[in-house]
Amino acid sequence: MSEQPGTPENTAPGNTSPENTAHENAAGEDRTAGPYRPHVALSTSSLYPLGVPETFEAAVELGYDSVEVLVTHQRMSQLTHELQELVQRHQLPISTIHAPTLLLTQQVWGKSWTKIQMAAALTEQVGAEVVVVHPPFRWQRKYASNFVEGVRVVSEATGVKISVENMYPWRVGGRDAVVYAPHYSPLGQDYDWVTWDFSHAATARMDSLAAVKELGPRLGHVHLTDGSGETTSDEHLLPGHGVQPVAECLQHLAATRWQGVIGVEVSTRRSSSPEERTAWLAESLEFARRHTTLPDPAP
Repeated sequence: MSEQPGTPENTAPGNTSPENTAHENAAGEDRTAGPYRPHVALSTSSLYPLGVPETFEAAVELGYDSVEVLVTHQRMSQLTHELQELVQRHQLPISTIHAPTLLLTQQVWGKSWTKIQMAAALTEQVGAEVVVVHPPFRWQRKYASNFVEGVRVVSEATGVKISVENMYPWRVGGRDAVVYAPHYSPLGQDYDWVTWDFSHAATARMDSLAAVKELGPRLGHVHLTDGSGETTSDEHLLPGHGVQPVAECLQHLAATRWQGVIGVEVSTRRSSSPEERTAWLAESLEFARRHTTLPDPAP
């Protein structure tokens, strides 16, 4: 695989411009017909350190619409046939592939553009809708130099929606250090698609409602979570347990009949038992459903 943006093998061409987004979800359902019902996925990161199989089991039990797979060092998260087997076994689709662009997954799938290409290929192979990627670190100078255009090239060449996630500054000695290039904020950047993460927005002390409205049709994916805005860490609290206007953002998306995937990405590592973890995941799904339910029209 070349260390340049381009077309991976075994992918299908297509048009992923915001004006031509498909309105079918990963299960092939038309979400523009009838009452608005968002597509809510459960991210494998929400069950960490458990793996992909446990995420599928929880998603089925709780009534999620699909699974978002974060590609990590766990081999099952990387293997097409293993993921396809889980889809068939549980009759639940994979809607999203999160590329291994985190600091802790830098050794997964080799060089930077290889990660993007392989994530796009995996997305097509398992029938998912979108790839989530992080912006480059500033020390990845060559990768960062053509990242914005390179993401577009891979997206157009493969027909896969590649959505760049908002990040946050690192704070050292009371000062903000911008470690992402071109910036931790996707606002003002020429990305076709953006993933909005409420926990990251809290750490960056950004206004998510203003950002979601500014992004408009470029909003390609949502990570449903929250943050206190009081720490330098990435908290991934349950939605509604932080300071971000998460409910208002979901209500705005429902009012505009947004057709993307809402991926629940919360931290459950501090749960005291499997039962509490399940309750937290159920609460997050209920939050998404409640705040995207439009009121019945007046008679």
